[in-house]
Amino acid sequence: MRVSKWSERLFGTPIFDPVVTASFMIPLLYLVAFLIIPVLAMLAVAFEYNGSFSLHWFTSILTSDYYISFRPEGTFSQLITMPNGEQIYYVQGVDFGVILNSIIVSVSVMILTTILGTIFAFVMARYDFPGKNIVRILLFVPLLVTPFVNVFIVKKMFLPDGLINWIFYDILHVFPHRIVIDGLIGVIVAQTMTYYPIVYLNAYASFINIDPTLEEQAENLGSRGFHLFRTVTFPLALPGIAAGATLVGIFSLEDLAAPIVFQGNPLARKLMSFQIYSAFTSGFNVGSPQLAALALIMLTIAILMFLGIRKYVSMRQYAMLSKGGRWKPRVAKPKGWQAILIYFVVLPMLLISIFPQVGVVLLAFSKSWAGTWPDGFTTAHIKSIITQPDIERVILNSVMYSTVAIVVIILLSLTASYASSRFKKSKLGPVLDSLATIPIAVPGIVIAMSYFFFFAKVFPDTPLDPTNLLGFNPAMVLVLAYSIRRLPFAARSISAGIQQVHVSLEEVALNLGASRWKALTGILIPLILLNLLGGAMLSFVYCMSETSVGITLGSINPDYYPITARMVELMTSAVGSANLAAALGVFLMTVQIIAIVLANVITKQRYSFIGLT
Repeated sequence: MRVSKWSERLFGTPIFDPVVTASFMIPLLYLVAFLIIPVLAMLAVAFEYNGSFSLHWFTSILTSDYYISFRPEGTFSQLITMPNGEQIYYVQGVDFGVILNSIIVSVSVMILTTILGTIFAFVMARYDFPGKNIVRILLFVPLLVTPFVNVFIVKKMFLPDGLINWIFYDILHVFPHRIVIDGLIGVIVAQTMTYYPIVYLNAYASFINIDPTLEEQAENLGSRGFHLFRTVTFPLALPGIAAGATLVGIFSLEDLAAPIVFQGNPLARKLMSFQIYSAFTSGFNVGSPQLAALALIMLTIAILMFLGIRKYVSMRQYAMLSKGGRWKPRVAKPKGWQAILIYFVVLPMLLISIFPQVGVVLLAFSKSWAGTWPDGFTTAHIKSIITQPDIERVILNSVMYSTVAIVVIILLSLTASYASSRFKKSKLGPVLDSLATIPIAVPGIVIAMSYFFFFAKVFPDTPLDPTNLLGFNPAMVLVLAYSIRRLPFAARSISAGIQQVHVSLEEVALNLGASRWKALTGILIPLILLNLLGGAMLSFVYCMSETSVGITLGSINPDYYPITARMVELMTSAVGSANLAAALGVFLMTVQIIAIVLANVITKQRYSFIGLT
């Protein structure tokens, strides 16, 4: 009797079932062992001072002007004279200290991506115009992740002879002077152009799911135009928009690509992510308690953003009025002035925003790129991918790490989704669901730091010890980090599939004498196989392009470099080649295009998007 009550309380079933127990315990123990415990290990380091518990390291950070300064230093922008006598506007931002700089950049990117993403989403969801299908395809281009190289192209776009000045100064004569962005402003612009599609995809899904009768009722009461959008349409779409914006804020906080590319300006180096990364690359202060404290401050900010948006959305009511079925979204032909805005404002903005990905391809096939446009055509850099042993090795390394990680991700996401979706009365269900989702809010650089402290302490002087330098084999560590970091994406897809399969199908099998294992493998898994494959493909793409862990822990031993570690080396070293890094970027883009197309075809969804709700 006690076993029955204990089993029902923990697992939601009165009969002890090994399949149900394993579905709860496998992902739970894995997440505790390789997410919670490593973070706690870093926590122990950060709160220790002279052998006892102390807030010393946090106090030293929060009271230092280097980290928090309410007296900004520097000039936001200035008019400077070039050696040729021409005057240009140099825009870099001002310094509020490492922590405030990071928050300001994150919030700025959230605001800008929300504006861009919402505009694109509203136009695509509500207007039918010639060329719409082409625009829909173009909106997917910025989703192609090419770490470091796309930011490098963004930086080139805003040089004195870059694309932006060529268009707005040389051709349109809109700018009074040429404009150059650098420092924190450069980071903000690069991250905005990289991350706005996340808001777009979430906002688009929200707009097309709005019950049209709600807007029609508002129109019957006299609401029109922007007032209708502000009071009805936007509030109903807010969950998706807010979810995308929050993800962007977290990704901005942890981003390393933009600060690394713009690190020539001291302001770009005064961000939390770069401060932690530079400790890895320099080998100085990498294991310091102060660095652990800084990583925990970053983690706290990210978690608060994540929990804040979930709380905000849960406190509001967004229910639609239609009784079942699926309505047809309100789509109209744009009026004259609306068409002008779409073709002469929105479309040019889109074309400029996809240029970084276009530029990656141009750079990969060019001999040099010194001015506005690249010079010469060559396939030598692309051929190097299969002819240079070191490049071939990093590709094979990444494929191996990602493949093993995907096997783990499928096991974890399947068991976690099954347990939390099918046994909702369980006390462990909400805990497991939260643990499977929370990694999306944990910055990759924090995972890297926590693994550094954890494996150095638990496995000293072994191939798993990051302090062992050339004796360190990061394969297992990277697989663990990838599987934790990218788990939410597959879990989300599989959970959606499970919720679409009625539980009565499994109950019928159980009533006819089938075991739980037989019902799971013979009925549920075949029915959700498409969701499983779609989620696995998208997770594989994210693993291949994983940046934060790859360029920190993965860059300790050159023999085990993943792709991103080699790319950052090519982009930053004196003997590196941006063209070769771009060739690797084209390879990653090709893998992503194949995976996205297959995932959308397999899952029969028009859009595979990321969200928190």
